[in-house]
Amino acid sequence: MDTLQQDRFTSLDLDLPLWDRIFTVAPLVVIGTKEDEGYDLAPKHMAMPLGHGLYFGFVCTPRHGTYQNVKKNRAFTVSFPTPDQIVPTSLSASPRTEDISKSEGTVKALPLIKAATIDAPLLRGAYLYLECELYKVIDGFDDNSLVAGTIKAAHINKDYLRMSEKDERQQLHDHPLLAYIAHGRFAKIKDTHVFPFPKDFKK
Repeated sequence: MDTLQQDRFTSLDLDLPLWDRIFTVAPLVVIGTKEDEGYDLAPKHMAMPLGHGLYFGFVCTPRHGTYQNVKKNRAFTVSFPTPDQIVPTSLSASPRTEDISKSEGTVKALPLIKAATIDAPLLRGAYLYLECELYKVIDGFDDNSLVAGTIKAAHINKDYLRMSEKDERQQLHDHPLLAYIAHGRFAKIKDTHVFPFPKDFKK
């Protein structure tokens, strides 16, 4: 086995922020929560299914309203935006002000629908919605926490539903996915290829 080629790579100083200096691909979702008498929305890219079952999690910090809302109300929604929704997705990150709540100042201006099973908003026009009850919060990743939920309901736009009779490459070309390129860029994914799994591979 060859040694890492130092002429092509540079070792990163781990005393500096690691993830700010590299590109990574991530999903981009919008988390919806109940907040006092109103609601809150917040985009998250450190978000993913937790295993192959009905668990979904995202990284948040106790300094943010989303974390406190989930702890208090024990529920949250997840909206998966399409690439055409990058503007409302971005606007959902608008900060709070002292003069007006985020619910009054930002959330009311966004296109929303209400979740079917919990009291929290969804971003209208997204292709996939999850409605989750809080499973557990794991604190201690420096200033961050993993918020894990149990999926109680899921709804998908029929154009994005995987079906054996559909050509998946054409389906994704016609209905592309939104990806976040951390930090600060996004991409529309419409050109995909079959992954070359080894023979007899099982998940």
